[in-house]
Amino acid sequence: MDSEKGALGPFMIGTDPAFVEAAGYAGYDFVLLDMEHGTTTFQTLPHLIRAANVAGVCPVVRVPRGSDIWIDQALDVGAGAIMIPQIDTAEQARAAVSAAKFSPVGTRGTCRFVRSAGFGAVPGSEYFSKAQDTVVILQAEGKKAVENLDEILDVPGVDVVFVGPYDLSSSLGHVGEIDHPEVVECIKGIIAKANAKGVKLGCFADTVEGGMKWRDLGVKFIGYSCDTYLFMQAAKADVDAFAK
Repeated sequence: MDSEKGALGPFMIGTDPAFVEAAGYAGYDFVLLDMEHGTTTFQTLPHLIRAANVAGVCPVVRVPRGSDIWIDQALDVGAGAIMIPQIDTAEQARAAVSAAKFSPVGTRGTCRFVRSAGFGAVPGSEYFSKAQDTVVILQAEGKKAVENLDEILDVPGVDVVFVGPYDLSSSLGHVGEIDHPEVVECIKGIIAKANAKGVKLGCFADTVEGGMKWRDLGVKFIGYSCDTYLFMQAAKADVDAFAK
């Protein structure tokens, strides 16, 4: 994210580790394993993370909304970074960060026999210290989050604020119009505030061109399309070419 190129990775809504592994070999910087809108469960999540590890791509896990236990469990099985949806207030941001950090920083449950600690192979002192550096990504998805953005950005431990342009467009009264001038200006304002406080900004893009547009405006973490849609697009292009 510190590079001029920024970081690019697809949302993964399926549960086949082969897609995750292939995404890593394709050269993405991360895969976003989606437990909010995807079909991944905590039984399938470890297999997807193993596939990411094999291919050398960072497994970012978007947990379901509403409970800190999801954050705890995703980190226990090896999430490289954690994304928490629907953060609208500084209080919610503090709770999310706390759930991702061990004491004395936070309230994450303490166990060194989990997968992320090599099932006990990693010394406890080393594991607990390193885990405090877990990247925390909070989703600011609506008008209320924008109104409280200054306070959210001031919460210690927030590494990335991720904007959902579709949700934002809806909250601004322009449903689905992610290129509407009011939506773009709002995102520019979010970028300026985040940059001023040293917090990275992320954004969803459903096209490469859209991702490049956000990157050129200062977004450094691009969540790009999703696995099934990318496959469908590639397959359709082949079918259309074959039919000519």
